[in-house]
Amino acid sequence: MLAYQGGKPVHLATVYDQNRQELKYDQISDNLKNAAIDGEDKRFWDHGGVDMTSLVRAGVGTVAGGGLGDSGGGSTLTMQLVRNIKMQQALELPTQEERLKAYNEATKVSVSRKLEEMKLAIGLAKKYPKKDILTGYLNIAFFGDQTYGVQAAAQRYFGKSATDLTPAEAASILAIVQSPNTRNLSDPKYYKANVARRDVILKSMYAQDHIDKKAFDEAIASDPKDYVHLTDPTQGCKAAAGNGSQFFCDYAVQVVKEMSQLGSTQKARDAAWRNGGYTIQTTLNLDLNNAQKDLINAYAPNTETRFKLGGVINSVEADTGRILTMAQNKNYNQLAACGSQGADPNACAPTTDTGLNLSVDQQYGGGEGFQTGSTFKPFTLLNWLQNGHGLGEIVNGTPRTYNSYPLCGSQSPTNYTPKNDSPGEGGNMTVENATYRSVNVSYINMAQKLDYCDIRKTAESLGVHRAAPRAPIAAFGDDMSKKSTQNLELYAGSVLGDNYIAPLTMAAAYAGIANNGTFCRPIAIDNVTDADGKSLGGQQKDCTQAIDPQVAATAIYALKKVLTIGTAPGGRTADGFDEFAKTGTTNEADQIWLIGATTKVATATWMGNIEGKQSLRFVYGPNGQYAGSRTQLWKQAQTIVNTQYPGGQFADPSPSAVRGNAIAVPNVQGQTPEAARAAITGAGLTYVDGGVQAGGGTPGTVSSTNPGAGLQLSRGSSVTVYTTDGSQASVPEVGGKKVDDARSTLSDAGFGNVGVADQYEKGDGKNECTVAAVEPGAGTAVAKDTGVTLKLYGTKGGKAPKDCR
Repeated sequence: MLAYQGGKPVHLATVYDQNRQELKYDQISDNLKNAAIDGEDKRFWDHGGVDMTSLVRAGVGTVAGGGLGDSGGGSTLTMQLVRNIKMQQALELPTQEERLKAYNEATKVSVSRKLEEMKLAIGLAKKYPKKDILTGYLNIAFFGDQTYGVQAAAQRYFGKSATDLTPAEAASILAIVQSPNTRNLSDPKYYKANVARRDVILKSMYAQDHIDKKAFDEAIASDPKDYVHLTDPTQGCKAAAGNGSQFFCDYAVQVVKEMSQLGSTQKARDAAWRNGGYTIQTTLNLDLNNAQKDLINAYAPNTETRFKLGGVINSVEADTGRILTMAQNKNYNQLAACGSQGADPNACAPTTDTGLNLSVDQQYGGGEGFQTGSTFKPFTLLNWLQNGHGLGEIVNGTPRTYNSYPLCGSQSPTNYTPKNDSPGEGGNMTVENATYRSVNVSYINMAQKLDYCDIRKTAESLGVHRAAPRAPIAAFGDDMSKKSTQNLELYAGSVLGDNYIAPLTMAAAYAGIANNGTFCRPIAIDNVTDADGKSLGGQQKDCTQAIDPQVAATAIYALKKVLTIGTAPGGRTADGFDEFAKTGTTNEADQIWLIGATTKVATATWMGNIEGKQSLRFVYGPNGQYAGSRTQLWKQAQTIVNTQYPGGQFADPSPSAVRGNAIAVPNVQGQTPEAARAAITGAGLTYVDGGVQAGGGTPGTVSSTNPGAGLQLSRGSSVTVYTTDGSQASVPEVGGKKVDDARSTLSDAGFGNVGVADQYEKGDGKNECTVAAVEPGAGTAVAKDTGVTLKLYGTKGGKAPKDCR
């Protein structure tokens, strides 16, 4: 497997079906052959595959101990080879369910299984020479720590070839066979158990004259710490080059094994993969991935112990779908985590490690995904624009209860009271404002004017799907003929990002928006070359025009402000490239997202709970509050990408696309209710009687509307109309007037209760006895019987002049 570095193909990993390297008989150390025979099957060269003497002894032990095991159970090397072959065949079955069933069948402790092994062992012994059987056994046996065969074991534990092993090393390797998970040499805690069995084998080798007294004494006296030299595997994704590229490597292996270039059926593809010989050029950019791995480690350290913290960065090329990076905070380790269900307490992964690829779907080694929060809102925005609505339309963000929601052409009952992220947030606002401020209730209000099924179609056109399958639900329009589906679930709050989705999926969807609405499915393989050097091609570029370019441009126009005056202020990269983005926070703030893009590359950043519901707003990491650090995380991640993939300018949307088919609220102030109703309904809006309010003007005429005149609304939206009771008037401007003139002006406006303040303002010698101020202030609407106080100018010293009143 190859990746790119410095723009050129470089080695990423050498991947085998298993960590196994086969040797010929003459390439295997005599010490190993002798250790295998002396420790497991002393009469190997003499019997016909089954050793009746050992079986009789094992039978006695079985009656005494109540079970028939393999330790001292009379199993010859030939019988053990049979079992290992069956175990290997089980691992090659197509589904996990089939693999587990066959593996358990091959390893179960039972008389019937032992009898079957005996029968097949006799057949093997008749057909194959003893040397071939011994070689096959040593090449196939499992030696713990994901290591198969003596060559891989010798390299893993001793850093040398199985051709040249000392008696102690050979016996230590063969000591592992009966209990691979408790006697392997990957950790000093297993040394004691290994040495106990090793010494039994060494004594047998000495008794059979395969080592002399001096060699025996030296081997018995040796300490594993003196000859064990753990060596990282040179093959497999665990040994992948670069910083944190192992998860991408694992994903790419699974992808290429699905490609039609390897065969027309999955069975044929699996066989081709096992036979190997391929050179696979992946899309991974090691330079970018290395830097992003360091970055996610700094922002989401895998050493966090207060809760199970995960973090990823995924970057996808917009116009191709090529996956450029797949960085993750956890280290790659296929062992189960210590303390988790099914984990071997003697062989488990530390909390810094995981075998779970947090970036991808469950079928590719990921989990169930993560709730996306408000990063899902752009799909509602796109559907809003697709339906002719505009960014300037007014939506109400005040929290309230929704009794139903539009689902697939009908109203589905509910009792849903969404909350906004910020207390006190609400009121009328434009869709553009609701977008960059990420106001939840405003977006529910938008969804109420759409159809949830159409919103789902818009999201799915950009490749959005659940990370893990679920049972189909008829109400959601799912195909009931399918056993499971990855379709998005639909319910009242789903438009706020309640579905569990993989970060790579979201990165690719935003890349589609950035690419003028053309979505390209993620690809990891640029080319495959077979063993004969023939190019078979890579994953097909699969791009579709999912969103009209004008719709995409209009959505981007609103989403740009997220990085300037919205929920991620200061998020634009310092290099000046045109960028848009959206933040996402779950209700419990246990998942924190920021996804954005230039015209060239989209980058998704996520930090959150792998398990549990710890709020990231209340926990501080190396860069401050985890939730608050996402803006700088994304900014730095995208800056890394921009150095190699400089973006351009996004297209400006047309004024008509921004405006949509919105309707301006008519100005009906001062009109009769009947005239106002005619104007509002004639404009395509819905008239709502708001009743009488205290106000000025002619009683019974319109005093105001909500939303106000000139604001943009969707067709059919409600306009609440208020009429005045005429009880109020607006205090007129009387500043600079003489007292009598001011009283007259106020009387004409309906105010009869006018007084003069005892205190005077300092005058300039010319403005004595004129009005300096009025209380209530000019322009204030108050009841007509409200007392109005005039404050006058006095002398230069602020004294009362004569005859002012």
